[in-house]
Amino acid sequence: MSSIEANSLCKKFGTFTAVDDVSLHVKPGEILALLGPNGAGKTTTIRMLASILKPTHGNAKIAGYDIEHEQETVRSVVGLLTEQHGLYNRMRAGEYLDFFGSVYGLDSSMIQQRINTLLDEYKLQEFANLRLGQYSKGMRQKLALVRALLHEPQVLLLDEPTSAMDPESAHHVRGSIVELRSADRAIIVCTHNLFEAEALADRIAIIRRGKIIANDSPLELKRMMVGDPVMELRLACSLDGALEHLPEGIVEIAAGDNWVRYSTSQPEVVNPKTLSSLAKAGIPVVTLSRVERSLEEVYLQVVSEDDSQEGTIDGR
Repeated sequence: MSSIEANSLCKKFGTFTAVDDVSLHVKPGEILALLGPNGAGKTTTIRMLASILKPTHGNAKIAGYDIEHEQETVRSVVGLLTEQHGLYNRMRAGEYLDFFGSVYGLDSSMIQQRINTLLDEYKLQEFANLRLGQYSKGMRQKLALVRALLHEPQVLLLDEPTSAMDPESAHHVRGSIVELRSADRAIIVCTHNLFEAEALADRIAIIRRGKIIANDSPLELKRMMVGDPVMELRLACSLDGALEHLPEGIVEIAAGDNWVRYSTSQPEVVNPKTLSSLAKAGIPVVTLSRVERSLEEVYLQVVSEDDSQEGTIDGR
C-alpha cells in the first residue's frame, strides 16, 4: 500500500490550469523527487496533498486518509516544508517550536525532547535564544524543516528544502533527508535542482506545465531517454589490433589512441567477455568502466520530446 496515493489531481485557478491530471504513488520507505522548473505545478501539487488546497478534480490519500474529507487527520500525519515558511519573527526558536508541538498534540516533555534533539541535529542550538527575525535565510530554512519534523510524521512533503542554504548546510540537509527515510515514512521532495533530485530520489517524476511527463527511477529514465549504457575501455597499449577482440553486440561510439567507448544493452554479459578475450590475446587492460550520463541529459531529452508533442513552448 502506498503512503501517498494521488489520482488524476487537477487544480484550476479561474481559466488557468496549474496542475493537470497528476497521479503519484509513493510507498513507505521511498523518496520521490518532483522535478520541474519554477511554475511547473510542484508547489500546488504539494499543497493539495497536504490538504491546504482543495483539488478541482481528482482525489488523493495520505497514509490512508482522504485529503478532502479527513483534512485534520491528513495534516497531523504530514510534515510540510513550503517555500513560504510563515515563521513568527518576534519569537525565539524554543517558543516557536513549543507552540507547534502543542498544536500537534505532543505532551510537554516530548516537545522539549524533540526540540533539543532537532536543534542539535540541524546545528541551531547555539542560536536558540535569538529572535527568528535575526536568523539568516539558511537558518530560517533549517528551522522550518525542524518544525516539519517535530511530530515525527509518516509523510514528508518538502518544497525546495535546500533553497537559500550554503553548500555545507545543503549537503547536511540532503544527508538527513536520506536518513529520514524509514520503513513507515514516504517522502516527496520538490526541486528544480537536478543534482539534488538524483542524489536523493528512488524515483523521479518530471512535471512541466502541470503535467507529469516522466516518472521512473533515475537509472531507468537514463536508459529510456539516452539509450543503452556506455562503457569506456582503456588499454596499457595502442588500440591497434584490439578492436577485433571485442565481442559482438556492441556499438562503437568513439575511440582514441588507447581507448574506446562503446554501448551495449547487456553490459553484464558483454563486459566479462571483453575482458576475457583481451586477456587471452595478451592485451593489457587499465580500466573498463561505465560512462555516467547526467540527469540533465535526461531532463533535456524529456522536455524536448514534450515540446515536440505539444508543438508549442510555454515560457510561463
